[in-house]
Amino acid sequence: MKYVLITPAHNEEAFIQKTLDSVVAQTLLPECWVIVDDGSADRTAEIVDSYEKQYPWIELIRRPRRPDRSFAGKVYAFNLGFDRVASLTFEVLGNLDADLSFDRDYLAFLMQKFFDDPKLGVIGTPFTENGGYDSARDSFEGENHVAGGCQLFRRRCFEEIGGYVPNGAGGIDWIAVTTARMKGWKTRSFPEKRFHHYRSLGTAGRSGPAARFSYGEKDYYLGGSPLWQLFRVAYRMTKPPVLIDGLALLSGYCWAAIRRVERCVTPELMRFHRQEQMQKLRAIFRSILRFKKVDNFSLMIDETH
Repeated sequence: MKYVLITPAHNEEAFIQKTLDSVVAQTLLPECWVIVDDGSADRTAEIVDSYEKQYPWIELIRRPRRPDRSFAGKVYAFNLGFDRVASLTFEVLGNLDADLSFDRDYLAFLMQKFFDDPKLGVIGTPFTENGGYDSARDSFEGENHVAGGCQLFRRRCFEEIGGYVPNGAGGIDWIAVTTARMKGWKTRSFPEKRFHHYRSLGTAGRSGPAARFSYGEKDYYLGGSPLWQLFRVAYRMTKPPVLIDGLALLSGYCWAAIRRVERCVTPELMRFHRQEQMQKLRAIFRSILRFKKVDNFSLMIDETH
């Protein structure tokens, strides 16, 4: 199976070389890797250019500088890259952030998963961050979610869901994965491997509490259940800094609800999302009543057995 990669990059000089080194060292190389410099004001394009001269399958595209960091802008940059590879023959399309790294057989491992199971539509792995964070252990997204830092799509699935939705408020990767699942595709993160994310998720240009407030807003406009949100807030309150992150998360959700922020998901997707959240809650309470440790990562798998 052949695959291509697309990386939108904006002011990533601090980390992009780690990503470049990870990809060029892979045991299974992509047919093409398009890196779209999205108007960076630093040395991002210069660093990529030095690799483009060494590896003919790397292509750099430069977009004009833009004043703000926008999630919609990231989608437009990605689509520019996709237009460049659309005429190529490939079965798998990867969206790769410019601030991560992984081991030499990481992409070969994921491609083998696609080969083994034709029902897989979107796949990836959990990730780690500095400070000991591990998304498989410290998040309730679970095994069916695929983190946005590295998402690999079967091409047919990506085209069926209509690609990424250019939503300026964020959540573009979540919408894509959840839509794929709603349409009957399997989505899976495989815990045998990790990628390392160097910039803490959602903190670009924000402090910790501000990032959590933003997450709370996003939980609302992505259609999250209020009941699930209360559980999520209570959980975050137990994590350092104790109380602060949970209160910021709750404040963001409530502030978006008070302002009646327009939701960027369809009613159908919101119903599907809330059904999944309630399934997770049932699995959590079932584990608690049985005095079993709650397995954050396999909640949905446990619920179906």
